[in-house]
Amino acid sequence: MSVDLPLVWAGLIAFAVLAYVILDGFDLGIGILFLFVKGESPRDQMMNTVAPVWDGNETWLVLGGGGLFAVFPLAYAVIMPALYAPITAMLLALVFRGVAFEFRWKTRRGKFLWDWAFATGSGFAAFFQGIALGAFVQGIPVAERAYAGGWWNWLTPFSLLTGVALVIGYALLGATWLIYKTEGTVQEQSVRFAWIAGLATLLLIGVVSLWTPFLNARFMARWFAWPQALYVLPVPLLVAACAAALFAGLRKGYQLMPFIASLGLFVLSFAGLCISFFPYIVPSSVTIWEAAAPDNSLRFLLTGSLVLLPMILAYTAYSYWVFRGKVSSSGGYH
Repeated sequence: MSVDLPLVWAGLIAFAVLAYVILDGFDLGIGILFLFVKGESPRDQMMNTVAPVWDGNETWLVLGGGGLFAVFPLAYAVIMPALYAPITAMLLALVFRGVAFEFRWKTRRGKFLWDWAFATGSGFAAFFQGIALGAFVQGIPVAERAYAGGWWNWLTPFSLLTGVALVIGYALLGATWLIYKTEGTVQEQSVRFAWIAGLATLLLIGVVSLWTPFLNARFMARWFAWPQALYVLPVPLLVAACAAALFAGLRKGYQLMPFIASLGLFVLSFAGLCISFFPYIVPSSVTIWEAAAPDNSLRFLLTGSLVLLPMILAYTAYSYWVFRGKVSSSGGYH
């Protein structure tokens, strides 16, 4: 039986992107919330919850971007020119944030400057990720297998909305992560942040979900035409279930449930996007099979990935297992 290699690779790259959004999302969320927490010790405690793992989380971003270049070169050649500006801004913000993460521990007099750098780098990285997502969802004009739009096509009301939505969503992930990983003042403040960010995230999920079908007739048919709507109905129902679990967990003082529920909201939102796009890798322009490299290349790359991916997953799981305890105000794990 032959294997549909482009489809397999589409699934692997989708998994890498989702892993990045989930794993880097909560530490970007911590940066977004950083300046709302006063005091050097609480801020140190917040950063210590992700200090052992934050840079490893970005492995998935490299894997997703590199995989797209190697496996779907046509999609890469179309998407990158369309999104050069927001992606470059995102990468610069991630670099700025990474430098701030390291340098704020090396100084006392200028620590407040690096606190601002960490927070603004995190916020801008999340915002431009959301803008790139919105520009991708609204469609990229293609003519003769090349990008056919202008320099500012990525900047629209919809992309600005998705930029804000991702910032708020990451703040929710960061707040619920802190509920799970901290105690005392930081945990108490994080509960308040989670309530605010949770309500705002659900509102924005609703607005984006209602707006998206009007961007493309294919999206509208996928979600609202009968009987196709029956097949996608579980997604909004599961979103409602995750929202109920999130607020029930916050109300009852659970520490892990809100984080799991927040992850569920992101996974379901990502699943909704995949349902809308499939089988296109560039929405309504280029399919997975049209964009794929030759099968021999896909087969060769897949062999290496079957070795590399389990190693990355094992290392990531081991890192989180080693640092699985709560972070105290003194910075230690217990």
